Amino acid sequence: MTQAPCPSHFETICHEGETLALLLRAGFNQPGIHFFTPGNFSQQLAYMQHPNGKVIAPHYHNPIPREVTYTQEVLVIRRGRLRVDFYTREPRYLESRVLEAGDVILLAGGGHGFEVLEEIEMVEIKQGPYFGDEDKTRFEPVATQTLKLP
Repeated sequence: MTQAPCPSHFETICHEGETLALLLRAGFNQPGIHFFTPGNFSQQLAYMQHPNGKVIAPHYHNPIPREVTYTQEVLVIRRGRLRVDFYTREPRYLESRVLEAGDVILLAGGGHGFEVLEEIEMVEIKQGPYFGDEDKTRFEPVATQTLKLP
């Protein structure tokens, strides 16, 4: 059975009812399977912790047509520090978070931008196919003096 995530290691970032991001901190550590995303998200994010000897039955995934309207992406921070800035689609700056090694974030809605605070290694996972320049709309980043961090 899935337990509720530890609030200090998991955060849902929302604005006016829209989920912008799900942030799973490196310190999250709970036995079992924990899905953080609702079933209708086009990317699913889960944490799993199993004891030695646990068997996960072999399986494959059946072909099921899916329609993806917006790209959702997952970043896995392997090393370094990254500031994530959240925006509305207008675009209007909302707030920021700093990610560190071991953190995972699913960027689900709105807009986002980044600044590398310490040389970084990260893995990005998102849906394809990728459509190049038509896949995103770029805009000016927030001014450093107006950042909002918790």
